[in-house]
Amino acid sequence: MAYDYSVIGKRIRKAREEKGLTQEALAEHLDVSNAYISKIERGRTPINLDRLSELCVVLEETPEYLLSGANRSSQDFLRGEIIEMLEGCSPDKIRLISQVIRPIVEYKDKDKE
Repeated sequence: MAYDYSVIGKRIRKAREEKGLTQEALAEHLDVSNAYISKIERGRTPINLDRLSELCVVLEETPEYLLSGANRSSQDFLRGEIIEMLEGCSPDKIRLISQVIRPIVEYKDKDKE
């Protein structure tokens, strides 16, 4: 399985911001440089398992969330992943995506009737 380090970096940045930490504070907790944290958050450098484990402790997140978006409090982790994908889309692209998914969302399964 190949990982998209830019997406992982966005999750790390989001978790850091939710904890109210600056890049500098996170770097200090991990005993690394600010530049290293910046590179991780921008997806410019891969993160090794030891560093991922340390980040999870400091940020109080699970490796599953940071790597794949799986939310520790919800089985519906894809919802967050979809929202993250939409964040960088133009209004025209979001309109197109809406046209594609609307029939799927409105479809009534025969099993549920």
